[in-house]
Amino acid sequence: MHSLQYIFVELVLVPAFPFFLLSGIMKDELVPKRMVGIAVNEKPVIVQRDGSILLEVGGPYYEEARDALARFAELVKSPEYVHTYRLSPLSLWNAAATGMSAREIEESLSAYSRYPVPDNILRDIRDYLSRYGKLKLIRQDETLLLVSDDPLLITEIANSKGLSRYIEGWGGPNRLKVAPAQRGYLKQALIKLGWPVEDLAGYTPGAPLAIDLRSTTLSGKSFALRSYQEEAVAAFWASGSERGGSGVVVLPCGAGKTMVGLGAMARARCHTLIIVTSTTAVHQWRDEILDKTTLGPDEVGEYTGDLKDVRPVTIATYQVLTWRPSKTENFPHFAVFNARDWGLIIYDEVHLLPAPVFRVTADLQARRRLGLTATLVREDGREEDVFTLVGPKRYDVPWKVLEKQGWIATATCTEIRLSLPQEKRLEYALARDPHVKYRLAAENPAKLAVVRELVARHRDDQVLVIGQYLDQLAELAAELKAPLITGRTPTQKREALFAAFREGREKVLVVSRVANFSIDLPEANVAIQVSGTFGSRQEEAQRLGRILRPKAGANQAYFYTLVTRDTKDQEYAAKRQLFLTEQGYRYTILDAAELTDRLGSSEA
Repeated sequence: MHSLQYIFVELVLVPAFPFFLLSGIMKDELVPKRMVGIAVNEKPVIVQRDGSILLEVGGPYYEEARDALARFAELVKSPEYVHTYRLSPLSLWNAAATGMSAREIEESLSAYSRYPVPDNILRDIRDYLSRYGKLKLIRQDETLLLVSDDPLLITEIANSKGLSRYIEGWGGPNRLKVAPAQRGYLKQALIKLGWPVEDLAGYTPGAPLAIDLRSTTLSGKSFALRSYQEEAVAAFWASGSERGGSGVVVLPCGAGKTMVGLGAMARARCHTLIIVTSTTAVHQWRDEILDKTTLGPDEVGEYTGDLKDVRPVTIATYQVLTWRPSKTENFPHFAVFNARDWGLIIYDEVHLLPAPVFRVTADLQARRRLGLTATLVREDGREEDVFTLVGPKRYDVPWKVLEKQGWIATATCTEIRLSLPQEKRLEYALARDPHVKYRLAAENPAKLAVVRELVARHRDDQVLVIGQYLDQLAELAAELKAPLITGRTPTQKREALFAAFREGREKVLVVSRVANFSIDLPEANVAIQVSGTFGSRQEEAQRLGRILRPKAGANQAYFYTLVTRDTKDQEYAAKRQLFLTEQGYRYTILDAAELTDRLGSSEA
């Protein structure tokens, strides 16, 4: 059924044509007016019949092409001069869910193409776009129906043995009755066959809850959603119709995804379950809710390992929900999903949604669902399940657009390469396990002196030193005389150290992966990454995001990543940088010996 598995888009990308993934925005500018009449040899893109698309580096349209392609293509690799994108069925269906048509995609490609886009590529785009919405879930009275205008397609589904468990029989011409409890599972099964379902069956409203956004926070500051946050809420809510109410909002770290969640709560005005990554994130969400909405403390509950208090708005952690006594037993805390008549479920950092929560989410398709994330990249490849069970991408905005508007800090990214000391090279050469080789390279002892130099250079800044391996981090903390925060650090101590950092009493924190997600440290403006989770693109984005909150003055942030050359460390670093490269960030590559010459003396 999949005549096109992937189209590969090879790109050098191109300066300042923001494409917002909100349906209806910039519809008249799908082909930029200034591209009309441009000489053919100035157009940077070459689309080839095998599906590869080449875009020349150094042309005047890098950012424009990057932002255009980000609407419907996925970055695969990004070496210095040519970037490779993948145009996949899922990327096309996400585009379709935002209201983008095949014609708009074709025009975006043609606008930058030096030669005519091959007909076979155009046909594949049209075919995949036409599949979205060909199957719809609707509700008629109390009956859930799968409907299609294609009688042969609906007949094929009715006679499929693999789908029979979800179907209860015919409900009329071109209509199949669907067991309500199977709504999510049917959508999962159909997308695997190449047929994304447009779910228009609507939602239960949930128990009502009076909630509004404040115009002045409890702390006395003026408050209103930013324009792009309002747009994101509107794209998700879709005027309260069945065409909205489920989906994902993608915004950079530091751009205020929590505020989008609060805006959605104020639109829904119902009991809400919020699921987050850590107890620290629970407390941050609770503080924001109490500060910026009309809800009182008795209406906001916490469901963590320390406290299980279910209230009209309850904030729980993924960790506690997926705990169970043994691998063979049930998840006892899944009961929170049925503890109240929730009308809205918010999944913070939805790209980290654990597999067991996917399972329970499949049973919650009658509830409105909002996913918040900085990147839809999942290292386990389950993007299709996010699309199907939480919902399609409803809103996205390029990171560089918000940077230019001053909503996030301007970030300078630098990769510093070091050699492995002679005594470690033999150990690395003899290691056979790739994970062992990576750890040897990532824990390169030569990184210690470079971290010390960078911290000295940024002595007046707020610095995070971030890594993967606890022994390495403990050594760094001792050398820098800085606090160390890991998963083993008690929550109370962890939050006290974060507070000291925010207030400037601590200038440097050494942190493990616990600082990857949902940690509000707006004062941090320097991050030094010494090791990471192999080639994790989403982790790279999250770590950069820790320093992107807008700053006073120059609004400048610095992101350093230390890499051992000619090892697995360098190989994984290239993979880690893919997502950020797509967003327009460029990494300056330096040798450790060049630090003083290129960045200036730390004594300056």
